[in-house]
Amino acid sequence: MTLGTMTQAYGEPSYWDNRHAQEPGPFDWYQKYPALAPLLHLYIPTHHRLLVVGCGTSAFSEGMVDDGYVDVVNIDISSVAIEAIMRKKCSNRPQLKYIKMDVRDMSAFQTVSFDAVVDKGTLDSLLEVIHDQMLLRCLRRLEDYIWSANLSLTLVEKFIVMYNKTPFDRKTSVRGKFWK
Repeated sequence: MTLGTMTQAYGEPSYWDNRHAQEPGPFDWYQKYPALAPLLHLYIPTHHRLLVVGCGTSAFSEGMVDDGYVDVVNIDISSVAIEAIMRKKCSNRPQLKYIKMDVRDMSAFQTVSFDAVVDKGTLDSLLEVIHDQMLLRCLRRLEDYIWSANLSLTLVEKFIVMYNKTPFDRKTSVRGKFWK
């Protein structure tokens, strides 16, 4: 598989199913929870309802719950990842919920369902797959699920992108923030 073919596959559930089947253990793309815990606690109270997009097999959300977060919803496009992680982590942590879902279609959630979104690389992988307009729509769609003045934390490459604005301000500034 060439690099171009591989990165285009990032948007396909089959790519992630195969990857998680071949590498079944916990995996974090950029940082493990302890490295980011002080930053998260600074901006996201533990009683907030959180959405973790592209959870994969990461132990990040498990660390959040062990650190006091009480409502963490995790979504991933890979049924293999969701099934594996549910077998291991849900039984003793009822604060964790796992759902097989494509971040590009979150219509199963009502708008303003979450106080904050944690993205540990999903948008980064989508940058390889989709055009600017599709990513912008995805970012704006994510914002529909966050309360008006709360935080979105995105780990993109080696940067941490955070914004804490009203939805109107976020929607008008998203393009400049990501494409300057």
